[in-house]
Amino acid sequence: MTIGLTDVTKVYHMGDTVVHAMAGISLHIAAGELTSIMGPSGSGKSTLMNILGCLDRPSSGSYCLDGQEVATLNDDELAIVRNQKIGFVFQNFNLLPRMSALQNVALPMVYAGLEKTERMKTAVRALAMVGLEDRKDHRPNELSGGQRQRVAIARALVNNPAIIMADEPTGNLDSKSGNEIMELFCNLNNQGRTIILVTHEPEIAAFTRRILHVRDGKIVRDEKKEGAGVCSGKVF
Repeated sequence: MTIGLTDVTKVYHMGDTVVHAMAGISLHIAAGELTSIMGPSGSGKSTLMNILGCLDRPSSGSYCLDGQEVATLNDDELAIVRNQKIGFVFQNFNLLPRMSALQNVALPMVYAGLEKTERMKTAVRALAMVGLEDRKDHRPNELSGGQRQRVAIARALVNNPAIIMADEPTGNLDSKSGNEIMELFCNLNNQGRTIILVTHEPEIAAFTRRILHVRDGKIVRDEKKEGAGVCSGKVF
């Protein structure tokens, strides 16, 4: 599933102040790429992620996702695209505390209209993919940070999206857990999924084959590392 931005801008009006969060970004991401987005606070990297993830619409320009122009879709149409094509992983996990891991993972399928039996079977398979099938009945407060992020990744996988977008997915984890999460992303990428992640950590970006450096709402450097990236200490 290809991603194409052409001269995309995002402008926020805050009283008399106009903030150009994205200042004419053009970008192509091919299906199956493993890409990170880096930049200082206020650089526009989170805004770029929100646009790519159909969480927000650009002020101008074109966003073409798998051949479909999504820049002008309404809120309901964007929600359908998110549910069917994109899985999200967040720094703070965003798990519901009173639900078990299994129930948290199954939640996106409620919105997709699947029956309960099918939801539970699919959720168990997703937890098995991230090595947590034996923790399916545990609530988030009974899991470590790394395990909670694995649950969040399983939740992102249940509707079988072609794209996974992760916003600082290792930000609340120790280095060992962070590396394990990145190895999991690498494995998912090797299965053909497109992975796009926002990070401020160079050692996390080093796992990816492509790094987009963002500053002042623009991509100032597009670093492609042919054959580079590290998983389990091995070069791809």
